[in-house]
Amino acid sequence: MSRIASVSRKTSESTIELSLDLDGTGRSQVNTTVPFFDHLLTAFAKHSLVDLKVNASGDTHIDVHHTVEDTAIVLGQAIKQALGDKSGIGRYGDATVPLDDALVRAVVDVSGRPYLVHTGEPAGFEFHLIGGHFTGSMVRHVFEAIAFNAGLTIHLTVLDGRDPHHIAETEFKAFARAFRKAVEPDARVVGIPSTKGAL
Repeated sequence: MSRIASVSRKTSESTIELSLDLDGTGRSQVNTTVPFFDHLLTAFAKHSLVDLKVNASGDTHIDVHHTVEDTAIVLGQAIKQALGDKSGIGRYGDATVPLDDALVRAVVDVSGRPYLVHTGEPAGFEFHLIGGHFTGSMVRHVFEAIAFNAGLTIHLTVLDGRDPHHIAETEFKAFARAFRKAVEPDARVVGIPSTKGAL
């Protein structure tokens, strides 16, 4: 069974075209016109082993917010579509990932219930411009959009970190590794991994 999806979204603020394959090898072709966000999505694909193609554009002359958030919404929708009924997956995944000074723990449940717990970013992180254009506050916005549109429960905890670039990148890498475990097929799982019979 192929676990692929393609989703498009067009508003007065942005145009997004995105496709993914959950059973890929981590290949990516990402162009959002927001360079640091391209970097983060490329890291997500590489460490989750999801093949990802993204073409996005928007009103970045106003702010990167709309393009980034709308891309994350579409990514969440594509994840949900590609997962189908979630039969045979492991469901849960966790990872603790370092990047020099930064250390982040991520836990993912493919629960069907959108929820984000996001803690530990240092004071002032949300105001920092990374690469001169990507505000630290956007990291939380991205994970909110993914969680709510994919139906994931995500716990992200920044355990340590000083450099904003490292912190943001490690959050995406930790999420990617936890996500990879959660969506991987498990040969011992028969049907839906829930006592309810549905996720």
